Parts: sequence; C-alpha cells; structure tokens
Amino acid sequence: MDNTALYEERKARIAKAVALEKLDRAPVIALYTSFAARTVKMPLSKFVTGSLTSAEAMLETIDIIGGADGIDYGCFYPKTLPLLWLSKVKMPGVELPNDSMWQVHEQELIKQEDYDRIINEGWPNWMVQYLQEKISPTLLQEVMADAQDTAKILDMWKAKGVPVLCSGTVTVPFEILCGGRSFAKFVRDLYKMPDKVQTAMDSMIPFMTGQALQTSKQLGVDYIWVGGWRAASSMLSQPLWDRFVFPYFEKVINEVIEAGITPILHFDSDWGRDLARFKVFPKGKCILAPDGMTDIFKAKEILGDTMCIMGDVSPSMLTLGTPDEVYKYSRKLIEELGPTGFILHSGCDIPVDAKLENVQAMVAAATGK
Repeated sequence: MDNTALYEERKARIAKAVALEKLDRAPVIALYTSFAARTVKMPLSKFVTGSLTSAEAMLETIDIIGGADGIDYGCFYPKTLPLLWLSKVKMPGVELPNDSMWQVHEQELIKQEDYDRIINEGWPNWMVQYLQEKISPTLLQEVMADAQDTAKILDMWKAKGVPVLCSGTVTVPFEILCGGRSFAKFVRDLYKMPDKVQTAMDSMIPFMTGQALQTSKQLGVDYIWVGGWRAASSMLSQPLWDRFVFPYFEKVINEVIEAGITPILHFDSDWGRDLARFKVFPKGKCILAPDGMTDIFKAKEILGDTMCIMGDVSPSMLTLGTPDEVYKYSRKLIEELGPTGFILHSGCDIPVDAKLENVQAMVAAATGK
C-alpha cells in the first residue's frame, strides 16, 4: 500500500473510532516530543530551536517505533507554552544544560489588579502587553515566524502516511490565569474575590477559540486539543469547579464542535468525580484523553456511549516497565475498552526517558506488527 492510501486508511480508522463505529482494529496514536530527540540522538537544545527541526526528529522516530495510525502533534516549539500558561519557559542550551528538559517557570507575574485591567482593556490587548513586558518583547514575533512552517510540516507527515491530529490547543480562563498568577494565589483569589475573577473570566471567554479554530480550518486539521490540567476535579472543591471550570469548558467544547472540529479533551490529573457532566455533549463528537490518573475503565463505563476514549499507557510503565508489561496492558485496554470507541495512546506524552522497546510494544499491541 502506498503512503497516500495508507494515510487515508489511517485517517478513516481514527474518524470511525471517534464516531463510535465498528472498525477493523483499535487505532494507535503517538504523542511524543523530547522522546523523539533522545531516540534520534538529537540534543534537546537543537530540538527546541524550531518546529521544522523538531518535526524532522519526530518523523524519523515514527518509523523507529513501528508506525502508528496518527500523531497528536507533528512538531513542537516550547516558546508557544507561555501563550497557554503566561509563564516563562527555561530552555535547554540557554538557561539549562544542552540536553535538559525545558521547564515552565511559574511565578506570580499576574497581580490582583490585573483582573481589572483584563476587564477594562480587553483580553487581547492586555495579553499582548503582558507577554511583551513579563515574558519576552520578541515572543510573539518568534512564535509567528515559526508558525510559517506548519503547512509544510503537515505535508511532510502526509507524505509519510501519518495523519496529524492537531495544529493547536485551546483551554479555559482558569488554566491560563492560574499559570501567570501562580496556582496557590489564584485559588486564594477564587475565595477572596470570586466575583472579580469571574468577571475577568467572562471577558476572556469570547477569545478562547477563535484564532485556533480559524487556523485549524485553514490547514485542514480535523481535531484540536482542549487542555485541562489543574482545573481537574481532584484539584478543586465542587462549588469552585461548578462555578469557575465546567461552564467555561462547556462553552469552549461546544464552540469547537459547532466549528466542525473534534475536541480532544486532553485531561491530566483525576477528573473522576465529574466525568458524568461531560455526557451533555453530542454523541460521537469528542475524544476523552486522560493521562492515567483518571480511571480510564470508569471513564469508559460513564462516557463510552457518548465519546471515544483515548489512552492510557502510563509514562511510568513506558519508562520503568518491560515490553511484556506494556504489551499486556495495551492489549487489556484494547480488549476491554475497544475496539469500538477506543484509541490506544500513552497517558499524556511519551516521556523523554521511555524505553524504545516499550513504545514499540505499545504500537505493536494495536497494529499486530
């Protein structure tokens, strides 16, 4: 089979899994960044210099692990991370040793008075000024210049026969603000000045999805991450979650679906308490991708008739386990959760120090190769 036909076959298999339709086997999708650099022996200081460089390492790695039906992202550029978390990022070869992992450096950069500024100046104006003053005066120009290679990178993956699921990430105001404010102080604000924080969030929400959805449509990408990390059920009391988290996720997820794009609910931490709340979304229009802390079998029980479940071979198993352990757990997932409405996947990213033979075992569990 040539790569064009293989690309279409894989793309159709993923789409059928999302739509909860019968298929020949469960798809397997890879999610890795730094693991690719280690696999092809590229220093991380080089890997992070641009999306095109990272894509070259990631493309080479997909063959080494035995092929996959898709990859979440076809490239990685850590300088985009401040756009999600309003925090500085320490880079290998700059603030860190050449082969050290990049690190999000969370500090209290947002002050309480910034809530009023967000409300009065508008989120886009405030954010541009904030990034220039608190993160880097050249950050936005660097990110925009790097993005010029995105279409080329997608074509490179298509030529390889591998669909790229996502070209970007959207999230909710909670996740963005707690990064720049720092988590502890932000949660304290939810108790001390809840109305002010909610008003700021309400002023932000109209700007959460527009640019990312427009980019996805222009590039012909069918999926987008809807990221949830510290807004998880295990992190907040029920009243706080009900007020400051779910209403915003509901709006963002519905906007993505209405745009004709499939949201991948990339939810780290434990969301078990509130999984049933996500039954409100249309059947066969979402993917839930927990990271291993949410009980994936419970997620399938609660949401399996509503959305596709994707996961959840843990980073610890991929790093510390054996190929036999990885293969057996991957088969357990496929047999108990799939093949209908299930995609085999790591729990969040395949880590930098994952054993190559373990990742190969995960892929082989789905492909049979």
